[in-house]
Order: sequence, then C-alpha cells, then structure tokens
Amino acid sequence: MAQGDLSADERARVAPYVTDADGPVFALLNLPEAVKGALFARYSRSPDSVRRILLEEFLPDGDAGTVPAPEVGSDRARQFFQRVLAEYGDDSVAQLGGAHVAIEGVSNVLTKVIEWGRLASYLEQSTRYVPYTDQVDGRWKYVRPPGITARPALLARYESVLDDAFATYARLFEAVLDHLVAQSGDDDTAVRRALRARALDAVRGLLPAATTANLGVYASGQAWESLIIRLRAHPLAEARAVGDQVLAALRQVIPDFLTRVDRPDRGERMGAYRLATDDRAAVLWEEIGGTAAPDAPATGTADVRLLAHDADGERRVLAHALWPASGWALDDVRARVDVMSDDDVRAALARWADGRADRRERPGRALEATQYLFEVTCDYGAYRDLQRHRILTLEAQPLGADLGFEPSPDVAAAGLADEFARVQRQSADLWREVRDEVPEEAPYAVTMAHRLRFALRMNAREAMHLIELRSQPQGHAAYRRVARDMLRAIHDDAGHPGVADLMGFADVSGDADRLAQERRSEARRAADTVDS
Repeated sequence: MAQGDLSADERARVAPYVTDADGPVFALLNLPEAVKGALFARYSRSPDSVRRILLEEFLPDGDAGTVPAPEVGSDRARQFFQRVLAEYGDDSVAQLGGAHVAIEGVSNVLTKVIEWGRLASYLEQSTRYVPYTDQVDGRWKYVRPPGITARPALLARYESVLDDAFATYARLFEAVLDHLVAQSGDDDTAVRRALRARALDAVRGLLPAATTANLGVYASGQAWESLIIRLRAHPLAEARAVGDQVLAALRQVIPDFLTRVDRPDRGERMGAYRLATDDRAAVLWEEIGGTAAPDAPATGTADVRLLAHDADGERRVLAHALWPASGWALDDVRARVDVMSDDDVRAALARWADGRADRRERPGRALEATQYLFEVTCDYGAYRDLQRHRILTLEAQPLGADLGFEPSPDVAAAGLADEFARVQRQSADLWREVRDEVPEEAPYAVTMAHRLRFALRMNAREAMHLIELRSQPQGHAAYRRVARDMLRAIHDDAGHPGVADLMGFADVSGDADRLAQERRSEARRAADTVDS
C-alpha cells in the first residue's frame, strides 16, 4: 500500500523512526542497521509501504518508540565534516556516512534514472511477486506526469489507454494462470507458486513504464550527492521533484554530507554541465548522422550482438592469473603465455578456476583482463533487470516504440495474443502523440514489452556473474535468453571457449526447471516449519 495508509495512532507510533510519517519520500531513523536492511528487502515481495511493514512486522504491539539521545561527539563530527568537505573538498570523506531512503509511488521510468548510479544499493518492488491487479481509490497504479496533466485532452487520452492496459493486464493474468494450471495437470503449492510467477512474467509486458513502484535505496553521502545532482538537473519533472524530496529527507539525517548539492557554483553547475553534454550530443548527431533510423519490425525477440572483444582475451586472462605468483614482469609473463597453444591455454585456465561449488565462487580479478562489448535489443522489462549490474558500463537509448515489442509466448498459448498486441499498438500510438507535445514524457506511455537498445561493456568476471545469475531457471524468460545468447557469443563469436567454459553455473535449460526450483524451495520451507 502506498503512502497515506496509516491511521493517526499508527503515524504516532512510526514517527520516531521516519523523517516523515505521511509523505512519499522519507529516511529511516533510530533503527539498527539490520532492521533497515530487512525493511528494504521486504519491498521486493510486498505491496505495502515500508512504514506499514515496520509497524506490522518489526515494532512490538503498543510500542510508541523511544528516541535515543544524540550520539556523543556529534557536534565535533559535524564540524570536522564541514571543514573537510567545504574547505578541503575531500570527496572521499563523504563515503563515511550513509542513509536509507524510501522512495514510494514513483514511475518505472524514474526508478531506472535513480538506479543509474553504481555506488549505491537498490531494492525495488518486483512485478514478479506483486501483481498490479488492484486499484487504489478507483485508480490504477501509474504516474500522471505534470506535462501531460497540464494538457486536458492529452491527459484524457493517456488515462484511457493506460486504464485499458491495466484492465487487460488484470484480465489476462487470471486467464493465463488458469491456462497454465490446466496445462500442468497439477495444483500443489510449489506448482501454483511457480505458475503464478510465470503468469505474472507473461503479462508484465502489458504494464506501462508509468507503473508505480516502491524503491529502497542505501547509499553513502557521496553517492547521494551524485544522485541528487543528477535528479535535480534531469529533464523529467518527476525526477526533479523527487530529487528535491530526497534532499529534504537526507538533510534531516546526514546534512553535513550534502552542503554542496544545491550551491550554484557546485551541485547546480555540475548538473547543468551534464545536461548540456546530452544536448550537445543530440545537436552533433543531427549534423553528423542527418537521417532517420531504419524502420524496425513491429514485433521481435531479444537481439544480442557482440560488437567488440580482445582476440587474445584468453591469453590475457591466463597471464594475469599467473603473474602475481611469477615474480616476473607482466610483459614477460605475457610473452611466455603467447607461445602456448590454444589447447594448453584453455587447459591451464580450467585448472586455475577448478573447484567451483557454487556460482558465487568466482575466480579472481584476472578475469577482468579481457572485455566484451555487447549491443542488446530486448523488451524494457528485461532491461530493468539487466540494468542493475552496475559494475559494467551501460549506455542506453531513450525508451520508445520505434523498435517494436516482444510478444508473450504464454499469452499466445492461452489464445490471447490479439489482446496483447492491441495494447501494444495503442501504447505506440499514444507514445507518438505524447512525443509530439511533451517529448520528455513520452516514455511513460510505452509498455514494458516494447524494445529498447542498449550497450553493455563488461570484463569476463562481470560477464560470468551476469550470465550465471540471469540464466537461472527462476528468472524471467526474456533476460534468460539474453544471458544465454551472451554465453554463446563469448564461446563462438569471440572464439573464447576457455572463458565460456569457466561459466559452468550458467543454466541453459528450459522453463521446466523453474518448477523444480520451486519444489526445492517448498521442501526447505516445510523443513524449516518442522524444525521450528
């Protein structure tokens, strides 16, 4: 449930632990770090606000909250931080303090803007576990941005299309789930859970990017400063408003780390510069490119292309693995490895990385010695998950409808492909209308099934992490395909079978393994219940 769902008594109980008991953006106060982390972890599988979760799951009945006395030495610490940050400009000091902030009821357009920063932790409400089948006060859960809202005719059209998308989503979810259950011939707890997640995956593409989400963020003062500067200079009014709200919340928690954010000569100037570089790039492309992009198909599937790699990547990795123990100069180690045969290099790599018992056991940083550049075109829903891998370098084109949409096989199997396609066509038409009047707000109209093009530059160690994680059977089919295609490209297109073979925990099985995973989870839950 979103903000504003607490009674007066509940607000009084929760007030000592949040900076605002009513508003959509607030920071957590007076709580152990473990409780803060647990609260944000619950976002993924709960439709409730963090204040509701805090009240119902963490605060004892009748606890009105006792605010602890200020920490000893806080005044001295404040003076120190102000001197180092303001006078000396030592940015690293701003990494020594952090804060948890809840950002609730924002669009899926904005969550991707917020999650762009590398040096922060994010937990976002999941469309895989939280269905969007209910209305709140007679309205579906999506953002109506100010530029569209200021144009009554456009707003009426916007609401008509998005209302239909949500109503279709709710109807098709039940129909697809019934179809999957009927096809399975079984209806035990594990089956029902697996098929429910699969049905939510199948209809996710009907949700518009304007769909609301709750987001928990933990970051250091330095990371918050960077995020707030980006938000306050962003073209989206929603981003600028949330940037101001986050700044107001954090000034009640870590004010000494944010003294430069809204200074004209610091934060505001930095934000304006970043925005100007984007504008200059658009002008430059008009001069250099000059022509419209080729037409894209109305529908399609994920497309993964390996654009660049190191031809000697496997030799680089082996040389860097051997170098610390060698005592030699790195170029001498490289020279020794370069005279080895391909088979000997791959055999040595296999021996070096041998013994992995779990995908979380990854070899050392030698795998970072070679890189891959992929261009991926996939649906926005899958992009939302792949974008979370912040160690790599990601650049994306704006979300739109020109690249078509990805159909849903499970929706089609249930005989509802026409309904799915109808929503996509209406979304694309609305996107074009909004683009003509309020271009920066056009992405709100686009569904999660529409395709987005982006580039991923990563080293082999990050590729191992991404491919093994995103290929797991409990993952969404869309990003599982991307992960598998990346693995194939490393093996075949780059000619690096030795590196690809190190990624032994990549799962290339079908969706049937999702049910097996749910059965294992159900067995663990049953065992835990017996033990308790």
